Amino acid sequence: MRDPVAPATRSDAALAKSAAKTLADATPAHSFRTLLNELAKIVRNTCRRQGADGTHMTFEIDTTENAKQRHALDLISAIRL
Repeated sequence: MRDPVAPATRSDAALAKSAAKTLADATPAHSFRTLLNELAKIVRNTCRRQGADGTHMTFEIDTTENAKQRHALDLISAIRL
């Protein structure tokens, strides 16, 4: 059993990923900040027909997430309690 007070050590796989800055599938590895920046690209646009004023109906369109964003969102939903 690992000593709970001992400092954490990175695995060989984690060290290799950090050095190469790529994942096993050769895609770029994200830091927490770059992953948040990537997720921030998912937006909801409120649309109204051209020339309409504020009294006309609107509709919303969400951008479609890419594979990396979908994977991150799946992982996040898996840890929610």
